[in-house]
Amino acid sequence: MGLFGRKKDGGPVLREMVANLHWDLEDPFIFASHHFDRYPKGNERQAPPKEEIEKKDLGNDYHGLFGYRLYTSKMTPGFQLHSHWGYETVTYVPQGYVDHFDSQGNQGRYGYGDMQWITAGGLYSHCEMYPLAHQDRENPQLVTQIMINLPLSEKNTPPEVHTVWKEDLQEFSEDGCTFTLLAGTFRGRTAKVPSQRSWAADPAHHVLILRVLMGPGSTLRLGPTDAKHRNIYITDCRATVAGKEYHEDTRLKLRPEAPVEITMGDRESELWVLEGDPIGEKQSRWGPVVLGTDAEVRNANNEIRRKEGPEWQWEYVNQKQPLGTERFYRSADGTESRPKGKNPGE
Repeated sequence: MGLFGRKKDGGPVLREMVANLHWDLEDPFIFASHHFDRYPKGNERQAPPKEEIEKKDLGNDYHGLFGYRLYTSKMTPGFQLHSHWGYETVTYVPQGYVDHFDSQGNQGRYGYGDMQWITAGGLYSHCEMYPLAHQDRENPQLVTQIMINLPLSEKNTPPEVHTVWKEDLQEFSEDGCTFTLLAGTFRGRTAKVPSQRSWAADPAHHVLILRVLMGPGSTLRLGPTDAKHRNIYITDCRATVAGKEYHEDTRLKLRPEAPVEITMGDRESELWVLEGDPIGEKQSRWGPVVLGTDAEVRNANNEIRRKEGPEWQWEYVNQKQPLGTERFYRSADGTESRPKGKNPGE
């Protein structure tokens, strides 16, 4: 977090703000997190060495001691059982695995370029663990998670879970950049949004979720957009935007009607572009719930406290797949999906 500086020079950059582990966003987006952890070799529990774990703030480890975080877990890194209600979560994992178990009976392991799209209109609980699956080498993990609000008409609808394999995403390279299009239209290509309940599913809302892997010194030119909001997120390398250099971990709010040129610094790095029209509805938010009124939010949080643990059908709140598991998704009815092949990083 940091002060959001307002620019007054009339250029394409309107404001700048710090954006490191957690990013602030604009409607229809409500929250994002960008995680990079240098996990060591895994042991038989797909966890870091015990002597390192013991020095961590177990259950709330966000400090990066030893170059990685355990997050809410106490052994295998990740996020133990928790709930969502009233919004969507888009998770993109270019490095490492995520093990997924949920309150609907779905489970899987995805990563190495895959995306998961969860539309949680109603109460939805899951765990997301980052297994250290490789015992013969280190386990670097890169995860970006973006949350999109839902309009009031889509609150309290049944949850949907979609895993989209890397091979099925819109990914292409041009001018020293590799583009991964998760939602919206960019340079003549369109990414199909898995859930038709999503605000992003209607092209009239101009939602764009774009990850750009930029080579050292490469340049990205963005033309004007019809979206009401455009923000870019500079991750782990300095970049020059509209002639000014900005350090890593920076969010820039851009004028949507103005073209802008972005040149990456001296090493390869990610850049994220988020655009969209606001939902524009008055809503209330507290904890893992976003609904229409304060009363609805209070009632929903009380329901989560009553149901989250007792209705969890898996053995552990930090459930993970067995050692040696490859990527797959299995729905509660037994239907299974797998990617076409292995990623070279696996």
